[in-house]
Amino acid sequence: KRFREPKHERRPWMIWFLDTSKQAIGMLFIHFANVYLSGLAEEDPCSLYLINFLLDATLGMLLIYIGIRAVSSIVEWQQWKSLRFGEYG
Repeated sequence: KRFREPKHERRPWMIWFLDTSKQAIGMLFIHFANVYLSGLAEEDPCSLYLINFLLDATLGMLLIYIGIRAVSSIVEWQQWKSLRFGEYG
């Protein structure tokens, strides 16, 4: 994926790794949480896994988006330069 970015906008390897590792850790956490929760169900565990995944992919992303927007607004309002999203120094 990194090589699909334009060369003049391409992130350094360390920043790319930090960005992608956060995504991978989040996906692993959601996967194992879904596997655990679907095992607790008395009904079809596969359909419960799918429902959990769809809820995370829709409502979860909406909540994350709202949270990031709120935190970004507070950071800009307070002028906390070290807490800006996507800036690693």
